[in-house]
Amino acid sequence: MRTDYFAFFFSLFLSRLADQILLFLVPLIVFQTTNSAAWAGIAFFVETLPRFLAFPVCGALCDRFSPIRLLHISQVYRAGLCLLAMVLYGVFGGLYWLVLLSAICGVLTTQGIMAREVVMPHVFADYRYGKTLSYSQIADQTGLVLGPLLAAMSLEFCPWPGVVLGAAMLFGLADVAMREWQRSSDFKLDPPGHGTASWIEPLKTACGHIARIPELKKIICLAVGVNLVVGVTLASSAAMVIGSLEQSKDFYAGLQAAGALVTIGILFVLARIDLPLKVLGALSYLAITLGGLLMATGAASTIYVLGFLLVVGFDKMFNIYMRSIRQRVIPTRDFGKTVGVITLLNNLSQPLAGLLVGMLAAPLGLRGVILVLTLLAGVIAIAVVVVARTKSVTPLQS
Repeated sequence: MRTDYFAFFFSLFLSRLADQILLFLVPLIVFQTTNSAAWAGIAFFVETLPRFLAFPVCGALCDRFSPIRLLHISQVYRAGLCLLAMVLYGVFGGLYWLVLLSAICGVLTTQGIMAREVVMPHVFADYRYGKTLSYSQIADQTGLVLGPLLAAMSLEFCPWPGVVLGAAMLFGLADVAMREWQRSSDFKLDPPGHGTASWIEPLKTACGHIARIPELKKIICLAVGVNLVVGVTLASSAAMVIGSLEQSKDFYAGLQAAGALVTIGILFVLARIDLPLKVLGALSYLAITLGGLLMATGAASTIYVLGFLLVVGFDKMFNIYMRSIRQRVIPTRDFGKTVGVITLLNNLSQPLAGLLVGMLAAPLGLRGVILVLTLLAGVIAIAVVVVARTKSVTPLQS
């Protein structure tokens, strides 16, 4: 791999590593402090909702301003916010500074994700897009592997505010790597058009594409189902592992890392073989729903672990399926704004799942909530298949 490509992916890895440390800390620290699965679910809802609500605005920004500049802003501001939040925690105390920090950093993470989404097809124009996605997801997942492990190891030696300061340093290093990529690369991106002064127009354009293109409606519905299962898994995993299964936080960190390792293995395979998109979509969706059923119904910790690995391992395979279709059918000039709206619609079910954990954990139990949302994901998939077949048969009958 070229040196400049390595610097690009290394920046992605460092940024994801720091972001994952914050995501790992919030439900763990909240649950350990309150001993409440409901509060852990609500904290997950608060930290994830802003990052998904920000997608349409961040996507529109990428069509108006330089995505490279937006990447720098995303990384530098997250480093500064980590420092500021820990100063405020030192003065006032309270866990809400950690949750608030993760929520605000989530918005900036969204900006970084959208900027990379716009830049990558141009940076790696000589690569098959599915291969580029696989390599970028490998860098992303490597951060997911090491993030929980690094956070858990750090908590053995220092309190969680020190771990947050370490995340600030990683965000700063991610920006240094991005600047090194710019220095060593001959990549040039045409300046985006500023478009109209109205912020409503990009939303109208994006919604118009979604309404006219059947493939977009299909992947949005399927992504909602996937993210219901992924969201309830992430929101409940700390409480399930440490509470219900009575394992340690080191076991919890190891489980997170194992999930990312499984994902990396799957992504390496996808980088080397070219599976049809239908196979990618069907296989990943079935694996994720099976994983949800195992987590909900298996009494032994080994069954839960297997279900967890299926959910987080095949989530990125579904992501490649979805992003490949988006890249193929969305006009280039409207890519950022349209993907921003689509990603919002796709991912709102993740914080919703966290909120449902907070509301339903007491009456249904964690396993009951996981089961209900997994069954709902299955119903969504069946409805998508039925509608698609109905539309394909109707013209033949007329």
